[in-house]
Amino acid sequence: QLQLVESGGGLVQPGGSLRLSCAASGFTLDYYAISWFRQAPGKDREGVSCINTGGSIYYVDSVKGRFTISRDSAKNTMYLQMSSLKPEDTAVYYCAVGARMYGSSCLYRHGMDSWGKGTLVTVSS
Repeated sequence: QLQLVESGGGLVQPGGSLRLSCAASGFTLDYYAISWFRQAPGKDREGVSCINTGGSIYYVDSVKGRFTISRDSAKNTMYLQMSSLKPEDTAVYYCAVGARMYGSSCLYRHGMDSWGKGTLVTVSS
């Protein structure tokens, strides 16, 4: 059973930083494409960043240069380091994994095999 548990969300001031973690259990994270999505109030869930099956990394334009995706094989955990945060980054952030995802397909909801329950990030002064 594929399980993902996010942590690290919270309240941060504009310009601040947060690191989200997503711990995987029941499977080996290295064998999957990994993705971070977010959903702001009243908006659709959007892909933020991902690493596809081939190891290529993608970011949505709005976070390029500010967010960094990574994974730690030893800890079976994926991360999203977020810096220079803006109020518009406020959302519930979800991690997800999918098998055999190529190109930028890992930025889209279709085809994901497992999702975490989400962690809330609020950027406000």
